[in-house]
Amino acid sequence: MPDAVTPIRIMVVDDHPVVRHGLVSFVQGKPGLAVVAEADTGEEAVRAFREHRPDITLMDLRLPGLSGVGAIGQIRKEFPDARFIVLTTYDGDEAIYAALEAGAFGYLLKSVVADELVSTIREVHAGKKCIPPDVAQKLVERMFHPVLTPRELDVLRLVARGLSNKEVGAELGMSPGTA
Repeated sequence: MPDAVTPIRIMVVDDHPVVRHGLVSFVQGKPGLAVVAEADTGEEAVRAFREHRPDITLMDLRLPGLSGVGAIGQIRKEFPDARFIVLTTYDGDEAIYAALEAGAFGYLLKSVVADELVSTIREVHAGKKCIPPDVAQKLVERMFHPVLTPRELDVLRLVARGLSNKEVGAELGMSPGTA
């Protein structure tokens, strides 16, 4: 763990000013942590990372323009050792999978308690991956379920044959809107 002379350098990326400023204030008040940069878009996060080289980046997923996942991917191409903790309201299995695949070390929901956020920052800084049990469960469920259901595969096969939505619906006994 860093001492008071060498704090963990953090960048906070969130497009909601109140959330971003709240995180900055919270983090700045913790011993051994220092916010060195802020960004409100994915593009700005990439530029700020290049300039400040934070130890840890707290990254929202839904950002205007370049998404959080896109920003993580871009930054990790240039800086493969960059460490990210996704901090978001989205707990869907695809969002979790995409963030981890892009290179996030941690995935927390914004409903996280303060002590868990600080603990995760310190653990990710130490090189550990941190995923809360409820988030890990969604990821496991995603891994053991096919990406497309058998019915979705049927629709896809018919579309690949050139059928219209109306024709797919008629073929499978569903409305064109469902198809």
